Amino acid sequence: MSRYRPPRPPSAPYITAAGAAALKSELDELWRVERPKVTDAVREAAKNGDRSENGDYIYGKKRLREIDSRVRYLTKRLESLKVVSAAPSEPDRIFFGASVTLEEEDGSLQTLHIVGADEIDPKTGKISIDAPISRALLGKRIDDEIEYQAPAGRQVRYVIDVNYRLLEGTN
Repeated sequence: MSRYRPPRPPSAPYITAAGAAALKSELDELWRVERPKVTDAVREAAKNGDRSENGDYIYGKKRLREIDSRVRYLTKRLESLKVVSAAPSEPDRIFFGASVTLEEEDGSLQTLHIVGADEIDPKTGKISIDAPISRALLGKRIDDEIEYQAPAGRQVRYVIDVNYRLLEGTN
């Protein structure tokens, strides 16, 4: 049996203005605050002599590699992202950045926000535009029925409300 895994398909290159600001803030924090602190700690640990048994030095170098890797990723990702900050011309249809209220078959309501892959947060209902439910929602309107495949099986939901408060800055 082979250990080969095909590469994952790239995620959609969209992000909200708030999501882009969060990524830029993280990049700035890593580059201007955390990396200089860790560099100073490594420099001090290196002065202590034998580096092969110096835990502070070894951990510091490892943390520097992690920071540098994340900085490279954020820099490349921010260059390739398209910031979506305005509602679409058809605000009654579901597109990127929509906040959608769905009614489940048992009558309970669920609100989802369709965002980019870099800003998902299931606790607050922010789901990726690449998620199966998001793909089923795209282009739908109020009172439409959606059907999608979830790990628990086939799911059916009804669109109750669509708005773009997330793009407009009010949540």
